[in-house]
Amino acid sequence: MNSSMSVFLAKADLQLLIDCLAEQGFEVIGPTVSQAAIVYDRISSVSELPQGWTDRQAPGEYRLERREDDQLFGYVVGPHSWKRYLFPPLTTLTTADLTTNGWQMRAADDNPPKYAFLGVRACELAAIRVQDKVFLEGAYVDPIYQRRRQNAFIVAVNCTQAASTCFCTSMETGPRCRSGFDLALTELPDGFEVEVGTPAGEELLLQLPTTPIAEQQLADAEQRRQQAVDQITRKMDTEGIRDLLLTRLNHPRWEEVGQRCLSCTNCTMVCPTCFCSSVEEVSDLEGQHSERERRWDSCFNLDFSYVSGGPVRRDIRSRYRQWLTHKLASWIDQFGSSGCVGCGRCITWCPVGIDITEEVAALRKDAP
Repeated sequence: MNSSMSVFLAKADLQLLIDCLAEQGFEVIGPTVSQAAIVYDRISSVSELPQGWTDRQAPGEYRLERREDDQLFGYVVGPHSWKRYLFPPLTTLTTADLTTNGWQMRAADDNPPKYAFLGVRACELAAIRVQDKVFLEGAYVDPIYQRRRQNAFIVAVNCTQAASTCFCTSMETGPRCRSGFDLALTELPDGFEVEVGTPAGEELLLQLPTTPIAEQQLADAEQRRQQAVDQITRKMDTEGIRDLLLTRLNHPRWEEVGQRCLSCTNCTMVCPTCFCSSVEEVSDLEGQHSERERRWDSCFNLDFSYVSGGPVRRDIRSRYRQWLTHKLASWIDQFGSSGCVGCGRCITWCPVGIDITEEVAALRKDAP
C-alpha cells in the first residue's frame, strides 16, 4: 500500500481496528463519556466512544450536548490529554526498605502497557512532539516517558469542527493531522477516510477490510476538515512574541490578570505540554518502608519556587507572568518551539475565564 494514498474503512469495521490493536498486545485508550465530560480511558468497544455527543466550550465553560447525528468523534477536546499516559500524574521512582543491613534502595518496577491512542487530534500530536523534545531529545532522557512513548501506537482523528476556544491555526498545529501518527482518520457519515503515517500503521491497515476510496468521499472528507478551519475565530499573533513578552515584564497587565487569577493550577493541569513536577518521600506508618514519588506540580503553586529563605514568586501576578512567558517565550530558547499548541484547554477550564490570547493581545496593544 502506498502510504500517500487514502482508503475507506466502514464505520461498522472500526471495532475490528480496536480488536486488532488489542490482539497485538495494546491497551487501547480512547475518548469516552464520564462525569459529564469527554475523557480518555481504556476502551474495548466502539460502544464506549462518545457517539452522538459534542462539547460546547467558552472561557470558563464546558458542557456536553447531544448532536443531531451519531458521529463517534464529533467533539473537540476535553479536560484530559494524552500526557497522563506518557507522563503519569503520579509515579513511584524508587523504594527503600529498612533491613538488618540498613536501608536498601532499589528502582521501582515500571512495566507500562503498550498503549494505542485512539482519537488523537492535530493539536495533541503537536503537544506530544513538544514533550518528546522535553523528555527525549535533550541532554537527559526520562526513562519513564521513554518506555511509554516508544511503544505507543497513535490513531489520529482529524477535527471536523472547532470550539470557540480553539486557536490551533495561529500556532500552526492544526486542525489537520500532518505527521506524528500511525493512522489518521477523517469521519464520514458511513465510515472513515484512513491515511497511513508509518509502516506500523500500514501493517495494521492490511488486516482491516478497507476499500478504495471514492473521489466524492475524498471531497467530502476535505470539506469536513475545512469546516473546522472555518469555525476557528480565536487568534494569537505570534510574530516576535518571544521578544514582546520578555521585554514587557513590568507591564501593568500582569497586575490586572493577577487580580483575576485564582492560582488554582487548572490551566497547567489540563495543558498537554506542561511538565512541571515535584519529588517527595512518602513513608509507611512504621518507618520501615519509603517511596520516592514524582507527581505533577505547577508553577502556580506558591511553594514551587521555594528556595532557601522562601518562595521566589510570592504573588499571583509573578506566577502568572512566569507561566505565560515560559510557555510562549523562554520555551523557545529551551526547546526551539512554542510551548503552546492552541488547544484552548487553559481558556475553557479557567474558572474565571482568563484567555491567553487576550492577554497576549493586551501586552501587544501599545508595543512600539
